[in-house]
Amino acid sequence: MLVKWIRCTVVDRRGFERGQRKWAGQLGEPGFRGQSGGWSRGRDGVAHVFAFWESRAFYDSFMARSHDRLAAAQVGTFKNAQVKLFDYRFDIKTGFEPRFTDADVVRVAHCKVREDRVEHFALMQEKVWNPAMAGSPGMLRGLFGEAPGNEFLVLSMWQSAAEHGKYRAERVERLALRAQTEADVAALAGDVVELQPSWTV
Repeated sequence: MLVKWIRCTVVDRRGFERGQRKWAGQLGEPGFRGQSGGWSRGRDGVAHVFAFWESRAFYDSFMARSHDRLAAAQVGTFKNAQVKLFDYRFDIKTGFEPRFTDADVVRVAHCKVREDRVEHFALMQEKVWNPAMAGSPGMLRGLFGEAPGNEFLVLSMWQSAAEHGKYRAERVERLALRAQTEADVAALAGDVVELQPSWTV
């Protein structure tokens, strides 16, 4: 599975949201698995969108044919768009599905990992972080993805911001020490995204 993550700064909120609903046109596209997104809880005017495709080939075909027509509705409503593609590596918890109806927030972490620490980082994700997240009340499902250049995406869906906040407060520092995260990660950017049901396709 291919994961597409888009982050941008919105300059015309109403126009952007109107355009966001046009992405429902992806339904029926070969290989399309789902899409949703929402507003950053910490950064004003920043929007995140997550799209899921069965494979790179299906995604490339969509980009070549239908993408620009659907994207036209949002031209001029945002700036500083950053688009990243990740290959799915494994689930956090079990049976990841790109379903969003039961989640209120998505936590996204984008990690640039030191080249000699990539294997260790992936192992710690599997052995330390995943069990801790999977055992946290309110954590629904998630995935671990990889992009060229030692970049990784950790995406987790939560029932509520409060549940995610409890997990952060209680465990993150201790887990980071155990996983030697500081030694692995050269750069880390993260956000908590409040999902907008009208953006879900």
